[in-house]
Amino acid sequence: MNTSHIKSYATKARTAFIAAMTKRAALFGIRESSIPAMGIAPVEQKGDLALIGERVFPASIIRPRAALVKKVEQLGFAQAMEQAAYSWFNRLCAIRYMELQDYLDHGRRVLSAADGSAGTPQILDDCLEVELPGLDKQLITELKLDGNKDEELYRELLLAQCHALHQAMPFLFEAVDDATELLLPDNLTKTDSLIRELVSAIPEEDWTSIEIIGWLYQFYISEKKDQVIGKVVRSEDIPAATQLFTPNWIVKYMVQNSLGTQWLATYPDSPLKAQMEYYIEPAEQTDEVKAQLAAITPESLNPEELTLIEPASGSGHILVEAYDLFKAIYLERGYRQRDVAQLILEKNLFGLDIDGRAAQLTSFALMMKGRADDRRLFERGVKLNVMALVDSLGLPAINEHFCSCVPSCMASGGFWQAAA
Repeated sequence: MNTSHIKSYATKARTAFIAAMTKRAALFGIRESSIPAMGIAPVEQKGDLALIGERVFPASIIRPRAALVKKVEQLGFAQAMEQAAYSWFNRLCAIRYMELQDYLDHGRRVLSAADGSAGTPQILDDCLEVELPGLDKQLITELKLDGNKDEELYRELLLAQCHALHQAMPFLFEAVDDATELLLPDNLTKTDSLIRELVSAIPEEDWTSIEIIGWLYQFYISEKKDQVIGKVVRSEDIPAATQLFTPNWIVKYMVQNSLGTQWLATYPDSPLKAQMEYYIEPAEQTDEVKAQLAAITPESLNPEELTLIEPASGSGHILVEAYDLFKAIYLERGYRQRDVAQLILEKNLFGLDIDGRAAQLTSFALMMKGRADDRRLFERGVKLNVMALVDSLGLPAINEHFCSCVPSCMASGGFWQAAA
């Protein structure tokens, strides 16, 4: 993968997305102010209209705007805009990855043209043929026939796509009327839009591996990392100060010498050994140690009872690698490939991170690995075992059965914050 295009795009994207969120918030009378209350304009409802200053909006914006105001009051304006900016950056990158893998049910590209260019999105051209849950077909038809409302039409289609993905990936695509939805930028169909830049800046061949999600995040927060590194780090800046991309060979080494070692201890003749290039054969031991090892090595292993936890999951690089090894284990034991994806995601893999955004990335990466093996995965209501550790106060002890197979980073007592 050539990361130069990713770096060039993502390092500038954070500033561009925050500026777009800030401009959109101002449209609804929400601005930064040294006196927070002074930055929030009053809203007045008159029938089915909402009045904010001299601007008139549908009354339907009142509820999400109130939610946005509450978020600004809780986090501060700058942090609220940064959070919203990353949410949209993450969603658009996720949709871009899925459209290029042909993972969207309707089969159309949502961000790019049918020919792959950064032109008119295919979904906009084919809007009358697209089926999405909750999409108002009558409204879509009216906007299409008008001929001059492509911006409004595309906004409806993009939001409908996000809503459709909510059931499968609620961690990334929140429910309808979410406050962040209100901040979806304007001018999405213009040549200088955030979407056009995403499509044109990174070649399609760089999207072939799910690793791109981790690289995008690392470069997206690189400027923030430079700002906070070496200083007293505030809690909201911890992710930027600590995220690092773990090289692939290290990830393979860790997984193959934890999960792989446990499997080969019970099944030393497994063909998996030949597939693990970083696996290290155990050193020769004394008869006494051999006897002790034999006593604690189970005679058989049930793949559905093996678990691996990554306590600083980043963008899920370690868990993605573990997915591949678990898949090989299941297939070796005779499971059908179409059954394996959901089993691995729900029974074998566990992830934790102090950064909620990283937990989103891990969850998305795992869903994409599963979708590659099961085309109906999004419909199965998969429950991932990935959590963001927001506050450790009162956290119950992790049940020991989660840790039957732990990567060496945890076994050694260290915690890696890896945007892997």
